[in-house]
Amino acid sequence: MNLFGPSKKKGQIFGQLQALGIGLAAMVIVFAVVFLIMAQVGANPQVAADGNATLAVATITNATATIPPWVPLIIIAVIGGLLIGLVAMFGRR
Repeated sequence: MNLFGPSKKKGQIFGQLQALGIGLAAMVIVFAVVFLIMAQVGANPQVAADGNATLAVATITNATATIPPWVPLIIIAVIGGLLIGLVAMFGRR
């Protein structure tokens, strides 16, 4: 699948949007599971008693928390690229 290259049929753009939606849904599920696991690990009394383990969990949680703000920008860029391709295809007609 070529996201930004020229496509021969207009329906392929909508197929690419469907693939984008499936990928986003999978990514949201993975992020939710990762955050739940990190919350459970941080709440573990054995981890809370060890200062190094608590710091490691906090560092990983802070690092993963910086990823979601970038997701909407990436989504807008991909959809914009698909729409520009669709407009270019209509312009050649």
